[in-house]
Amino acid sequence: MAGTVVADQLEAASTSTLVLKNGVASTPPTIQDSAGTQIGTFCRAWVNFDGTGTFSPNPSTTKIRASFNVSSITDNGTGDYTVNFTTAMPDANYSMIGTATLPAAASDRRVVATNLNTAPTTSAVRISVGYASTADDQTYVQVAIFR
Repeated sequence: MAGTVVADQLEAASTSTLVLKNGVASTPPTIQDSAGTQIGTFCRAWVNFDGTGTFSPNPSTTKIRASFNVSSITDNGTGDYTVNFTTAMPDANYSMIGTATLPAAASDRRVVATNLNTAPTTSAVRISVGYASTADDQTYVQVAIFR
């Protein structure tokens, strides 16, 4: 049954969880303005994975601790990964944000960035982890995609 609910606030009962469903797997609900124009969405994909060691098989699902709309991670070399999406993005104009662990002995911060040599696609984004011009593997790498 299709329909529209208009409300200023939605709350779950004190003993339950509020659930929003859109009926399409791996696609988050959208946020629209009063004219029905999409102005945002919830996170379209995210992943928390172990970026250390050799990925076997490559791409790997065993290195993924938790995720949404991420099918696997490809290890392209030290600090170089491809995050593969289960359901493709509508286009490649999404935003990626990422974090990685900071080794206890290091004073420099680790950065997660889109790989300059490979443009994002609708099916995957290639990322680099490291500091300055040095790439390195990290135990905890987290990436989120918004569109």
